[in-house]
Amino acid sequence: MPKKAIGLFIIFAFVVSLAGCATTRKNNELENQGLKNQISVLEAQIQSKDEEISSLREALAKAQTQETIGAVKGAGKKSLKVIPEDKFRPSSKHIQMALRNAGYYSGRIDMRLGKQSKQAIKEFQKANNLKETGRVDRETWSLLKEHLYKKVK
Repeated sequence: MPKKAIGLFIIFAFVVSLAGCATTRKNNELENQGLKNQISVLEAQIQSKDEEISSLREALAKAQTQETIGAVKGAGKKSLKVIPEDKFRPSSKHIQMALRNAGYYSGRIDMRLGKQSKQAIKEFQKANNLKETGRVDRETWSLLKEHLYKKVK
Protein backbone atom coordinates (compact mmCIF):
# COMPACT_ATOMS: atom_id res chain seq x y z
CA MET A 1 0.00 0.00 0.00
CA PRO A 2 2.66 2.57 0.76
CA LYS A 3 4.21 1.87 -2.65
CA LYS A 4 0.84 2.52 -4.30
CA ALA A 5 0.43 5.73 -2.32
CA ILE A 6 3.90 6.89 -3.30
CA GLY A 7 3.22 5.98 -6.96
CA LEU A 8 -0.10 7.83 -6.91
CA PHE A 9 1.58 10.81 -5.28
CA ILE A 10 4.27 10.86 -8.01
CA ILE A 11 1.61 10.63 -10.75
CA PHE A 12 -0.42 13.37 -9.07
CA ALA A 13 2.67 15.61 -8.77
CA PHE A 14 3.49 14.97 -12.44
CA VAL A 15 -0.04 15.90 -13.54
CA VAL A 16 0.00 19.04 -11.39
CA SER A 17 3.39 20.05 -12.79
CA LEU A 18 2.10 19.62 -16.37
CA ALA A 19 -0.91 21.75 -15.58
CA GLY A 20 1.41 24.35 -14.02
CA CYS A 21 3.55 24.46 -17.20
CA ALA A 22 0.48 25.10 -19.33
CA THR A 23 -0.67 27.83 -16.98
CA THR A 24 2.80 29.37 -16.91
CA ARG A 25 2.98 29.31 -20.70
CA LYS A 26 -0.43 30.98 -20.96
CA ASN A 27 0.61 33.62 -18.40
CA ASN A 28 3.81 34.29 -20.38
CA GLU A 29 1.82 34.71 -23.58
CA LEU A 30 -0.56 37.13 -21.86
CA GLU A 31 2.39 39.05 -20.42
CA ASN A 32 4.06 39.21 -23.86
CA GLN A 33 0.85 40.50 -25.44
CA GLY A 34 0.53 43.13 -22.71
CA LEU A 35 4.11 44.26 -23.34
CA LYS A 36 3.47 44.44 -27.09
CA ASN A 37 0.41 46.61 -26.43
CA GLN A 38 2.47 48.92 -24.21
CA ILE A 39 5.13 49.20 -26.93
CA SER A 40 2.46 50.16 -29.47
CA VAL A 41 1.13 52.85 -27.15
CA LEU A 42 4.64 54.20 -26.52
CA GLU A 43 5.43 54.26 -30.26
CA ALA A 44 2.26 56.26 -30.88
CA GLN A 45 3.26 58.69 -28.13
CA ILE A 46 6.75 59.06 -29.65
CA GLN A 47 5.25 59.80 -33.06
CA SER A 48 2.97 62.40 -31.50
CA LYS A 49 5.89 64.04 -29.68
CA ASP A 50 7.99 64.04 -32.89
CA GLU A 51 5.19 65.87 -34.70
CA GLU A 52 4.92 68.32 -31.81
CA ILE A 53 8.69 68.95 -31.89
CA SER A 54 8.57 69.50 -35.63
CA SER A 55 5.77 72.05 -35.34
CA LEU A 56 7.58 73.81 -32.48
CA ARG A 57 10.76 74.03 -34.57
CA GLU A 58 8.81 75.57 -37.43
CA ALA A 59 7.19 78.08 -35.06
CA LEU A 60 10.58 78.92 -33.56
CA ALA A 61 12.15 79.47 -36.97
CA LYS A 62 9.26 81.72 -37.96
CA ALA A 63 9.50 83.66 -34.69
CA GLN A 64 13.25 84.09 -35.08
CA THR A 65 12.81 85.38 -38.62
CA GLN A 66 10.16 87.86 -37.50
CA GLU A 67 12.30 88.87 -34.51
CA THR A 68 15.32 89.48 -36.76
CA ILE A 69 13.30 91.55 -39.19
CA GLY A 70 11.72 93.44 -36.27
CA ALA A 71 15.14 94.09 -34.75
CA VAL A 72 16.45 95.34 -38.07
CA LYS A 73 13.40 97.54 -38.59
CA GLY A 74 13.58 98.86 -35.03
CA ALA A 75 17.32 99.63 -35.07
CA GLY A 76 18.34 103.24 -34.74
CA LYS A 77 16.08 106.28 -34.56
CA LYS A 78 14.34 105.63 -37.84
CA SER A 79 12.90 102.30 -38.86
CA LEU A 80 14.54 100.55 -41.80
CA LYS A 81 12.65 99.81 -44.93
CA VAL A 82 13.03 96.67 -46.98
CA ILE A 83 15.34 97.39 -49.87
CA PRO A 84 13.82 96.83 -53.30
CA GLU A 85 15.75 94.24 -55.31
CA ASP A 86 16.61 96.69 -58.07
CA LYS A 87 18.06 99.32 -55.71
CA PHE A 88 21.81 99.48 -56.09
CA ARG A 89 22.85 102.15 -53.62
CA PRO A 90 22.28 100.76 -50.14
CA SER A 91 22.57 103.07 -47.17
CA SER A 92 25.63 102.97 -44.94
CA LYS A 93 23.40 101.55 -42.23
CA HIS A 94 22.35 98.65 -44.46
CA ILE A 95 25.95 97.97 -45.42
CA GLN A 96 27.10 97.92 -41.80
CA MET A 97 24.20 95.69 -40.74
CA ALA A 98 24.84 93.22 -43.56
CA LEU A 99 28.56 93.15 -42.75
CA ARG A 100 27.78 92.57 -39.07
CA ASN A 101 25.36 89.74 -39.85
CA ALA A 102 27.93 88.19 -42.17
CA GLY A 103 30.52 88.35 -39.38
CA TYR A 104 32.90 90.94 -40.85
CA TYR A 105 31.98 94.05 -38.85
CA SER A 106 31.76 94.38 -35.08
CA GLY A 107 31.57 98.15 -34.61
CA ARG A 108 28.59 100.39 -33.97
CA ILE A 109 25.99 100.84 -36.65
CA ASP A 110 26.64 104.57 -36.95
CA MET A 111 25.72 105.08 -40.61
CA ARG A 112 29.26 106.19 -41.45
CA LEU A 113 31.61 104.14 -43.53
CA GLY A 114 34.83 104.76 -41.65
CA LYS A 115 38.10 102.81 -41.53
CA GLN A 116 36.57 99.84 -39.71
CA SER A 117 33.66 99.60 -42.17
CA LYS A 118 35.94 99.87 -45.20
CA GLN A 119 38.25 97.20 -43.79
CA ALA A 120 35.24 94.94 -43.24
CA ILE A 121 34.13 95.54 -46.83
CA LYS A 122 37.63 94.58 -48.07
CA GLU A 123 37.59 91.40 -45.96
CA PHE A 124 34.16 90.50 -47.32
CA GLN A 125 35.34 91.15 -50.89
CA LYS A 126 38.47 89.06 -50.36
CA ALA A 127 36.46 86.16 -48.87
CA ASN A 128 34.11 86.26 -51.86
CA ASN A 129 36.83 86.53 -54.54
CA LEU A 130 35.92 90.10 -55.46
CA LYS A 131 38.21 93.01 -56.23
CA GLU A 132 39.25 94.49 -52.86
CA THR A 133 38.29 98.14 -53.23
CA GLY A 134 36.69 98.88 -49.87
CA ARG A 135 33.68 100.25 -51.75
CA VAL A 136 30.34 98.54 -52.19
CA ASP A 137 29.74 98.21 -55.92
CA ARG A 138 26.94 96.26 -57.60
CA GLU A 139 28.79 92.97 -57.46
CA THR A 140 29.70 93.35 -53.78
CA TRP A 141 26.19 94.41 -52.81
CA SER A 142 24.60 91.54 -54.72
CA LEU A 143 26.45 89.14 -52.39
CA LEU A 144 26.33 91.28 -49.26
CA LYS A 145 22.60 92.01 -49.32
CA GLU A 146 21.88 88.32 -48.69
CA HIS A 147 23.19 88.89 -45.15
CA LEU A 148 21.08 91.95 -44.40
CA TYR A 149 18.30 90.09 -42.56
CA LYS A 150 19.98 86.87 -41.50
CA LYS A 151 23.00 86.07 -39.38
CA VAL A 152 25.54 83.78 -40.99
CA LYS A 153 28.64 83.74 -38.80
